[in-house]
Amino acid sequence: MDNLLATLKAAAETTRLRLLALCAHGELTVTELTQILGQSQPRVSRHLKLLCDAGLLDRFREGTFAFYRLAEKGASAELARVLVDAIPDSDPTLTLDLERLEAIKRGRSETAAAYFRENAARWHEIRSLHVAEDEVEAALLRLFPAGGPDGKAVEELLDIGTGTGRMLEVLGPRVQRAVGVDQSREMLAVARTTLEEAGLRHCHVRQADMYQLPFPSGSFDAAVIHQVLHFTESPAEVVAEAARVLRPGGRLLVVDFAPHTLETLREEHAHRRLGFADQEVAGWCRQSGLSCGPVAHLPGDPLTVSIWPATRLAGAPAAVSQPALSHSGATS
Repeated sequence: MDNLLATLKAAAETTRLRLLALCAHGELTVTELTQILGQSQPRVSRHLKLLCDAGLLDRFREGTFAFYRLAEKGASAELARVLVDAIPDSDPTLTLDLERLEAIKRGRSETAAAYFRENAARWHEIRSLHVAEDEVEAALLRLFPAGGPDGKAVEELLDIGTGTGRMLEVLGPRVQRAVGVDQSREMLAVARTTLEEAGLRHCHVRQADMYQLPFPSGSFDAAVIHQVLHFTESPAEVVAEAARVLRPGGRLLVVDFAPHTLETLREEHAHRRLGFADQEVAGWCRQSGLSCGPVAHLPGDPLTVSIWPATRLAGAPAAVSQPALSHSGATS
């Protein structure tokens, strides 16, 4: 009872209720919240700290930025949602706050659109070489049924190297919660816009190193590594780290190119590897305590996209990857 009263006390202030309501609509920085509320940054930061200490908000860092969103786990997470739902939709202060929030989201969308305009040639050039993306996504959905491979609902999904957030957009409707990680802040900004426009509030993104994921072992029911491994210096380490965070019976889907000879992708698009053989990927999976399933090959011209499914074996020890001295961030 004391904890409940302390949590209610933390929320029992006008500005803090406004912050809860805003953070229920997505991930926001202190600067964005300050712009919406029209209050000083020290004051807003003080209110945010109280809400985080009470477990009503989650805080995470991304470089020099700190993002806030409504708490998803913990004793106070459900109460946070109840409090937000209790705020009248007709409240004039909340209405104005949400109008300002929409203006900020429009700004994000414009920034994301500009980024794509500047980089569109890079994606279009590679896409023209392999099978259509809708065919790849359809194959992924067949391997990732709504009920999960064992008929049970997939609760938590991890998208490693999330890039623009497309995999979260495709697979998000089939899971209860999803997290995408990437090292590129520019890509994460695009991904946040993608998720907001798709209305996938149960999906979010984090800045993180794929070689050292910031999650405990056995945290996820499923993981996907989509068009990432060909950028990496040590793909085996990425697979091992993905296996570590999977629960027993958890599903991993690796999507990448079959072996090819297009040196231009290495020279002009920073690809470190020119595709992967089935036995190579299967070897990494076995070393990481994963059991491989039948591989799907989707031929293109001239690139073939392969999908390697694997399942975390019960009782298999979690492989801890040993990162090399330097890794470059990769995005899908």
